[in-house]
Amino acid sequence: MNAEKRKVNYDLEDRLIDFTVLIFEIVDSIFNTKAGNHIASQSVRSGSNPGLHYGEAQSAESRRDFVYKIKVLLKELMESRAALKIINRKPLTDRLDLVEKAQCECNQLISIFVASIKTAKINMEKENGNNQ
Repeated sequence: MNAEKRKVNYDLEDRLIDFTVLIFEIVDSIFNTKAGNHIASQSVRSGSNPGLHYGEAQSAESRRDFVYKIKVLLKELMESRAALKIINRKPLTDRLDLVEKAQCECNQLISIFVASIKTAKINMEKENGNNQ
């Protein structure tokens, strides 16, 4: 792996970790209500899973395995995006500045991983075409 590709991978890993920390900051600021506690608990799970799944994807055994793991990561980001919308619309915190920041980052991460899946699928098709 060349240095530039390694840097991009670490940047994504760091972004996902920073996203998780941001989610934790939001969760810590959520009001102590039934709704707040429920969405906080769900947000901790969905907001911390993308960084963990990214580590798994980096050690994928094949391109197909990589796509599968990135799809799981993407589902967690989409769940986080929905939770952030709920937190914002209710609102369940007085730190809506953090929620808006997290929504922006979540949308950017979703775009990155959608593109990554498309690229990996194109490369799989090319490999399959070369193997026939």
